[in-house]
Amino acid sequence: MSVDFNALAQQFCNFYYDQFDKDRSQLGNLYRDHSMMTFESSQIQGGRSIVEKLVSLPFRKVGHRISTLDAQPASENGDVLVMVTGELVVDDEQNPQRYSQCFHLIPEAGSYYVLNDVFRLNYG
Repeated sequence: MSVDFNALAQQFCNFYYDQFDKDRSQLGNLYRDHSMMTFESSQIQGGRSIVEKLVSLPFRKVGHRISTLDAQPASENGDVLVMVTGELVVDDEQNPQRYSQCFHLIPEAGSYYVLNDVFRLNYG
């Protein structure tokens, strides 16, 4: 089965960031118990713990603006690697913060879940 990994990556990112910006507590269904997130220097494992981390972030409003989005097939099994760079606008800050985020998406029952999620703010 051949998947259009670029279209998949675009669809996933549109959904993920839209959901994150509206209500990040609802992102748990994108992760599994063995999923892992590295957020800055914290490593978190499991969907529930990842969502707890995202919900605990010290801002109320957030908006993601994607600058670049690159995707590659990651295995013969249909995995997709997605690399995103962009800007975050939090609360009423005037200056956006640059970030990069990498997702490793795994096919499951006609959909995909996030196995690995690495997030970094880019300073300087």
